[in-house]
Amino acid sequence: MKKLAILFALLLSITVSGQSDQDALKTIYSQSLTNGKAYQWLDHLSNKIGGRLSGSASAEKAVQYTKSELEKLGLDKVWLQEVMVPKWERGAKEVAHFTTNNTTLDVNICALGGSVATSTSGLEAQVIEVKSFEELAELGEKVKGKIVFFNGAMNPELIHTFEAYGGCSKQRYAGAYEAGKLGAVGVIVRSLNLRQDDLPHTGSMGYMDLPNEQRVPSAAISTNDANKLSEALLKDNNLKFYFKQSCQVFEDVLSYNVIGEITGSEFPDEFMVVGGHLDSWDLGDGSHDDGAGVVQSMDVIRLLKESGIKPKRTIRVVLFMNEENGLRGGKKYAEEAKRKNENHVFALESDSGGFSPRGFSFDCSEAALNKVLGWESLFKPYLIHYFEKGYSGADIGPLKNETIVMAGLRPDSQRYFDHHHAANDTFDAVNKRELELGAATMTSLVYLFDKYGTSNIPQVKEFKD
Repeated sequence: MKKLAILFALLLSITVSGQSDQDALKTIYSQSLTNGKAYQWLDHLSNKIGGRLSGSASAEKAVQYTKSELEKLGLDKVWLQEVMVPKWERGAKEVAHFTTNNTTLDVNICALGGSVATSTSGLEAQVIEVKSFEELAELGEKVKGKIVFFNGAMNPELIHTFEAYGGCSKQRYAGAYEAGKLGAVGVIVRSLNLRQDDLPHTGSMGYMDLPNEQRVPSAAISTNDANKLSEALLKDNNLKFYFKQSCQVFEDVLSYNVIGEITGSEFPDEFMVVGGHLDSWDLGDGSHDDGAGVVQSMDVIRLLKESGIKPKRTIRVVLFMNEENGLRGGKKYAEEAKRKNENHVFALESDSGGFSPRGFSFDCSEAALNKVLGWESLFKPYLIHYFEKGYSGADIGPLKNETIVMAGLRPDSQRYFDHHHAANDTFDAVNKRELELGAATMTSLVYLFDKYGTSNIPQVKEFKD
């Protein structure tokens, strides 16, 4: 039986190596949709381990689990790369309410990652609403002793939801910094979510160089409750808002990037990276952000093997730690690559959820992009049509240089921010088939770049059945 298995694998390898690109992609998609492992891996990450905030025990379990699973794939090398990461804990569930006209309304909030706590008895103060840092600056010292309510909403007119997110995410990250400088005592930020619901969405925030005595507690409020608060302020601008959170910041702790590698058969010193971030926020189980990207990246390297493809270049899957609140993993990987003088020619990241893939955005030269556009016909049968210049990914960003081709998987993003950093980012929100299509799409791009390199990419004129 063992000899027959070896013979079958050899025949498969010969068949794949001699087939057309169209047939190779067909094999990859077929393998993913009928023999995929991504959904199984995600089930374990989400339901057996759960939220994986950097520095937590569950993050460590995720490191050990994914390392073990990569080792089972028979890669040439699997290892852990040490990285020091921040450790922040949420503590007891946050509570909040506001009082107006002798009526008290409970509202849904959550502490933003990295925030300091309120006092043990909580914080109550008058609220001032703003929708931009410009409005805050105009108020100046009028916010002293008050809670600043940042109510800048994601722009619903923008079809590219990440553009809408980027348009107001600075309020979440730097709101406490800007308000604290002016003497505010607390900050409440509208959740970055296009849907109207009762779920507060957490995320990273920072105090930068703000002295400790000016660092004020910062929390996100659900979109429904943000609307209620804004409406109440129109009727009573003297209303009081109360919230209590017991989060803590600790010293940095040791964690790891998880790395697996297939050595290239022809160009072993040219490295191609595919990855996602292993850490997640703690409210849900991080299935879309970024469990999906992790398991898709793992399946890329497995699907290449299962499809009988022997890479010319060295392919690495990198599961980065600490994207959410520090980007330490991505920075550490790039630092080590530079120290070892490794030649990274391509990097692909999946960190936009496990929804149906639409294509890729590329951070590369115009010449490289024009060559990649010749592959559109290969992807057309799989409804992949988006090939545009744009952002690639946070974790692979530190690898950027003048020659590397960087890409980001672009799934349909219309529902992504319904779940992003919220308690409903859970396994049941991920569709198995969509996840597997994403893994196959990533594998196909890796296959093509490995086959043709990044400097002499041929154009494919048309697809033939």
